[in-house]
Amino acid sequence: MPMSVNPAIITATPLFAGISEEAAAELAPHLTVVDLQHGSELFHEGDEGDRFFVLTGGKLKLGRAAQDGRENLIAVLGPGEMLGELTLFDPGQRTATATAVTDARLIALSHHDMTVWISQHPEVAQHLLRALAKRLRRTNESLADLVFSDVPGRVAKALLDLAKRFGSRTDEGIRVRHGLTQEELAQLVGSSRETVNKALADFAGRGWLRLENRGVVLFDIGRLERRAR
Repeated sequence: MPMSVNPAIITATPLFAGISEEAAAELAPHLTVVDLQHGSELFHEGDEGDRFFVLTGGKLKLGRAAQDGRENLIAVLGPGEMLGELTLFDPGQRTATATAVTDARLIALSHHDMTVWISQHPEVAQHLLRALAKRLRRTNESLADLVFSDVPGRVAKALLDLAKRFGSRTDEGIRVRHGLTQEELAQLVGSSRETVNKALADFAGRGWLRLENRGVVLFDIGRLERRAR
């Protein structure tokens, strides 16, 4: 039996911040809860997609595979972020594979139900468009970085972005439990694992950070920011 969704979860999600309690109550019966274990796929590139998801707990990664088997990590998503949003406007094949980096929980909504809800509450469209614009801006920045930044610069920028979204401040610095393997971190910055590991080792040797298992502690944000420019 599908798990019911508390309307409070909807209003507490950044994507739907500002949505009225009445609008959330109307949407709640149409939502389903999806639980994923670490390593499980939510959907695969090329699958037909007709559902939209909002991540409420844990982390997921979005990736694409080349014909020669190489993989590219597009993004790492955390609580409050959406995925599968393209199906809202253009139902069709998934353009990426979504895999749980940690145990994760999502709420899902069909394309039809979301379209009906937006037609009844047009203010929701502003939230979705803002989220899409943010995703597009991040994609544009990533493309520019691939052209204009060297690998250490891209590594520094990726670490700062992960720290901003997933970091927690400690007495030592900012601890970032990103959940990525070294290979996945390399895919995220568009380079080889060996080159990325060399950059991380250099940063650690300079005292800017300490590497941990699927995580990092950042000591010197200022120097990392300058290296990321």
